[in-house]
Amino acid sequence: MVDPKEDEAMDEITFKSDTVLSDVHLSIPNKRHLMVRLNAVGQPVFLSQFKLLWNTDPWKDIQVKGKKQKDIQIENTVHDDRSIQESSGKNSSDVDFLNENETQTCPCSRIEALLDNDGDLEVVRRPQVFSETKQKETSRNKIHPKILTIGAENFTEEEEQENIHQGLVKIEHTMATPLEDVGKQVWRGAFLLADYILFQHDLFKSCTVLELGAGTGIASIITATVAKTVYCTDVGEDLLTMCERNVSLNKHLTARGAGGVVMVKELDWLKDDLCTDPQVPFSWSEDEISDLYAHTTIIMAADVFYDDDLTDALFKTLYRITHSLKNASTIYLSIEKRLNFTLRQLDITCEAYNHFRFSLNDLEKLRDGKMKFIVEPIEATFPQFLVYERIEQLELWKIIAAPIS
Repeated sequence: MVDPKEDEAMDEITFKSDTVLSDVHLSIPNKRHLMVRLNAVGQPVFLSQFKLLWNTDPWKDIQVKGKKQKDIQIENTVHDDRSIQESSGKNSSDVDFLNENETQTCPCSRIEALLDNDGDLEVVRRPQVFSETKQKETSRNKIHPKILTIGAENFTEEEEQENIHQGLVKIEHTMATPLEDVGKQVWRGAFLLADYILFQHDLFKSCTVLELGAGTGIASIITATVAKTVYCTDVGEDLLTMCERNVSLNKHLTARGAGGVVMVKELDWLKDDLCTDPQVPFSWSEDEISDLYAHTTIIMAADVFYDDDLTDALFKTLYRITHSLKNASTIYLSIEKRLNFTLRQLDITCEAYNHFRFSLNDLEKLRDGKMKFIVEPIEATFPQFLVYERIEQLELWKIIAAPIS
């Protein structure tokens, strides 16, 4: 017989010391990320919906000019919260709970109230004015995910039409992984890059684009709404399979846009050559390699700078590929500046970010007589087209790689 206390403990999610968790999912209502399956290594896979704001004409250039990231985030959240409240109606249990306690405030106030002066999270406790029955009905402290489907394609025609109408991006992902599997999660840097692509869509229109370290593929999927061909690359059969499923889940977006094609392929930064073995999943054909080098004009990578060795490998890959391209290219790199306390320095540092900046400076100073790299930051004052928390630590960089004539 199982001890009730032990059984209850088994229901709780526990993380090992090497577990990495993206907090992107924390800002999404629970109903929008549902467990659908277990992947090849036994990790729970969730299906989340991320709302696109391109139907709402978010901001004009003059409205965004001079505003900080925090201001843009708050305005965007206010707009989204209002639309969610209008669509959900007056019968929502959460809205009723707030109204009955006279604690409902504007979304902007709720956001500010979550952090204290030092930036620490403040947890607001539920007031003890209800009966136990009432509290039990409104409680959402514990969530037990339920497997809904085995396949990702089991959507009715009505659901597909709803996705098109609402502008929803559906992404399969995991929520907690070891460091080597962080590509299976969704990260803010991908949203920042996607925002820029939608804002500057003319720069990507009808182009051939290569994404390195694509992970779940969300940036490639958004790019395919305006680009002609997107080579969405990463390593690991399980990750690439997930990425391919995400491409299939979001065909309604590419069909609505430019009708671009997303090609999910393996590209290992630690190897000099692309895999052409037809027996290996996600390998390259000779025609695809020829098309990549002949037509690619944009390379991008989102939030892939967390390990110094991999950062070095990425910059070497950028150097190698840009020298093989027929045309000049533009590189877009997004990164989140993460603060960590280190025992070596006994201080809060940004070691991964600092290494990225050193590598960026080295690339710009490089003089090999064949290629010059011009590096410049892109100020993140462009509008948000996806609902997420755009924090001040997010950065976007542009690198122009041009052959020296």
